[in-house]
Amino acid sequence: MPLIEVRSPGLLTTVQDLGRYGCGPLGVTPSGAADPVALRLGNLLVGNPEGAPALEMTLTGGTFLFPEGALAALAGADFGGAAWWTTLEIGAGQTLSVGAAREGARCYLCVRGGIRVPLFLGSASTHLACGLGGLGGRRLQRGDVLEIGAAAGPCQRRTLSGRARKHFAPSKALHVTPGPEWDRFEAAAREAFLTQACRVSEASDRAGLRLKGAALATRGFERMITEGVDLGAIQVPPSGQPIILFVEQQTTGGYPRIAVVAAVDLHRVGQLRPGDEIRFTLVSLENAVALARAQERLLVSEEFLFGG
Repeated sequence: MPLIEVRSPGLLTTVQDLGRYGCGPLGVTPSGAADPVALRLGNLLVGNPEGAPALEMTLTGGTFLFPEGALAALAGADFGGAAWWTTLEIGAGQTLSVGAAREGARCYLCVRGGIRVPLFLGSASTHLACGLGGLGGRRLQRGDVLEIGAAAGPCQRRTLSGRARKHFAPSKALHVTPGPEWDRFEAAAREAFLTQACRVSEASDRAGLRLKGAALATRGFERMITEGVDLGAIQVPPSGQPIILFVEQQTTGGYPRIAVVAAVDLHRVGQLRPGDEIRFTLVSLENAVALARAQERLLVSEEFLFGG
């Protein structure tokens, strides 16, 4: 069985796939890749199913030894080092080193056959908050050894097109739809939310991105009943500083939700880093669905992805 030996894990490296869904009633949120588009594209470059487990690195990359070699691809934010967005042949005994993020927050090391770890609730994803999935429910450590899964058939080596890289590049402008409590916020709070930039706080993590900016008034929400919350929901706690609920969010919440990040931009949330300045653009639910469908069409278009 081909292996990956972790020589240096980087700041925060975990095993992630596209997450586990339908487990909210058990109190377990999806987890999965913070940038699912990058994971999908990286897997396509090595001939894997798009949701095959890979290594997600945050802010700084790691160093990995391949005793038997492998076909691999690096996708997501540019961390320097090896070639990006292309199929790489790693020889037996060679080491792959990934540097620090030049932009964005996360990159993915995808290997032909995927990372082989036990599934938990149908997924290989590491849920750090719960200590479940991946390799022992934790971040990787120096000395860890990972198995590479079996892959059938040949793999066409290819490179992601320039236009695809540009289209899926990180962006600090996010589309949002009105949240369940949008109409209950005062007009001044809604206007401030849409017109004033805010910054990502250092206190952000995979559970939520805490934002710093003009405080949004939350008067009148003191007696809200706790209920289920969605991935990408933007809650406003009493401090008035919004929180974007992310892949390791809690399953319920009692703060008002002024908006929800549109599905088309959830992968861009995964590339935000502390200090980034972001802005929101309000779109209708119908427009958000249309944007998501258009993105999916591009993600299955061989000509767009690899046609030059």
